[in-house]
Amino acid sequence: MTEQHPFEIVQDVVLHAAPERIWEAVTDGTAAWMFPTDQWPAVRTVEDYPRHLVSRMEGPDGWYNQLEHVLTPGPEGTNLHYVHSGILTDNWEQQYDGAAQHTLFYLHTLGEYLEHFDGRAVSFVDVQGPDGATAPDALERFAAALALTDVMAGEKKDLGLPGLGPVEATVDYATGPFLGLRTEDAMVRVFGREAFGQRLGLTVHDFSLDTADDAARSARAQEHAEAWGEYLGALYA
Repeated sequence: MTEQHPFEIVQDVVLHAAPERIWEAVTDGTAAWMFPTDQWPAVRTVEDYPRHLVSRMEGPDGWYNQLEHVLTPGPEGTNLHYVHSGILTDNWEQQYDGAAQHTLFYLHTLGEYLEHFDGRAVSFVDVQGPDGATAPDALERFAAALALTDVMAGEKKDLGLPGLGPVEATVDYATGPFLGLRTEDAMVRVFGREAFGQRLGLTVHDFSLDTADDAARSARAQEHAEAWGEYLGALYA
C-alpha cells in the first residue's frame, strides 16, 4: 500500500465582499478565479448558507480531499477561514509545498475577482506549456519575454498579451513561482509549476464579453487557447 500522509492547509483572509457573494464565487463561480469545479464528485457535508460550507471527496483506502469555508462578516469585510485537508501519497512533501503556495495564489485571485469583476460572466481557459516549459528556468524565460523580470506587485505595465492585444496590465501578484496580471477586462494567472516538477502553465479569465451566451464565451476561450498555445510553443521550442 502507498504510504499516506494526512495534511492540512489553513488560511484566514479578509475579502471585501458580502458573504453571499463569496459563497457564490466558491461554489458556482470558481471558473472566474480558479478553475471550473462543477464536474467534481464532491459532497457538501456541511451547507449552512452563507456561513459555513464543507465539500468532501473520498476514495479507496481512506483517501479524501476536503475544502472548508467559514464566512464571518467583520468591520473591514468578510473573514474567510479556509481549511484544505486530505491525504497525500507519493512525493508528498513537494505536493504539500505546491498545494500551500497554490492556496495563497488562489485566495489572492479570489479577492481580485470579487473586487474588480464580481458577477461578470467569464470565458475561462487553462493553457499548459510544451515539454520545454518543464525546464527549471521556464518562469524566468516567460517573464523575460514580456519584460516582467523582477517586477513587484502593484506595478503597471504596457504589454502585448496573446489574445488580449496591447493592454495596460497591473501586476497584482509576484510571489515565488506565480505571477498574476490584471487588465481592465481580464486576469492572467501564470503558474511556474516547473518548481514542483511539472510544467509552466497559465489560466485566462476573460470578462470582456460579459454575456450569458455560452457559445460566445466558449469561442473567446478557444481564441485564448490558440493564441497562448502558439506563444508558449514558440517560447519553449
